[in-house]
Amino acid sequence: MEPRGYGFLLLLLLILKAVAALEKKNIISKLGDNVTLSCIYNEKKPLQLKNLRVYWQIADDSYQEKCSVVHALISGQDDNSNQCIHFKDRTQLFWDRLENGDFSLLLLNVSQSDEHTYKCIVQEKTELPKVIHQAEVVLSLAASYSQPILSGPIRNSGSTGEEVTFHCRSGNGYPKPNVYWINKANNSRLHPSQTDIIAHDDGTFSVVSILKVTATSNMQIECSIENEMLQENLSANYTQQKKISGPGTESDKKTEKKGRGAQAAGIIGIVFVIGLLTGLICWLWRRRSSNLVSYKDVQQREDQGGHSSPV
Repeated sequence: MEPRGYGFLLLLLLILKAVAALEKKNIISKLGDNVTLSCIYNEKKPLQLKNLRVYWQIADDSYQEKCSVVHALISGQDDNSNQCIHFKDRTQLFWDRLENGDFSLLLLNVSQSDEHTYKCIVQEKTELPKVIHQAEVVLSLAASYSQPILSGPIRNSGSTGEEVTFHCRSGNGYPKPNVYWINKANNSRLHPSQTDIIAHDDGTFSVVSILKVTATSNMQIECSIENEMLQENLSANYTQQKKISGPGTESDKKTEKKGRGAQAAGIIGIVFVIGLLTGLICWLWRRRSSNLVSYKDVQQREDQGGHSSPV
């Protein structure tokens, strides 16, 4: 029994020695993109594809029962007879790179359900199958959030001390975001009264955050949406707007009265000027008529004097 146990242990050590050190990488991809899962054997020795087996699997222990094979290459040919249906027609190797030791896998149109740790195992056929290379790739997915929309109160710049409400909205992102409110006047953090994150059917999220603060005369508020996975930070700033009085307000009534008074004064002024001009024209006409009558009398007398008999 002892020699057999020794022989088994020696065989196990030989197999472990033949297994290459595990290479592990992290990849971040956007939803809907195509992503390459890297698996490159760097040993400088010729490879015969007919003597190789390449397996791509999901390394998550909890998922292996659901899906054991993502893609397989056996003796230089794709063998997807045991491929999980979720990956059907969505995986391919780079055939022009295989003989150079590049066994990377192209995964098409990724979605949240593809977010796993993938394992690449390369075996070489000898008397005993020998693992010559293996690699793990952790695939994380993300989607950019839309530019946030920040809405706030429309109020008179002089009114302070009242509680005002701000709303910040953004959507179509993944994973869940971090939301920050900042008082730009002193760069201090503000705490929202409520933040709701809504999940959509396509796996993305929308966020609505509400901030309630006491109004000041010069508020400078910023809402920031952070996608930590993509290291993206999108911000929106609040610009205070003065309140515009609506129709029927006391301000409008006062303005309307002032307008009517000015209009009446203008009309009276125009009538006065027209009356003054009319009086002046009448006075000039009468004066001209009086001069004309006097001239006619003088002329008539001269004519009568010229026709009288000599004394």
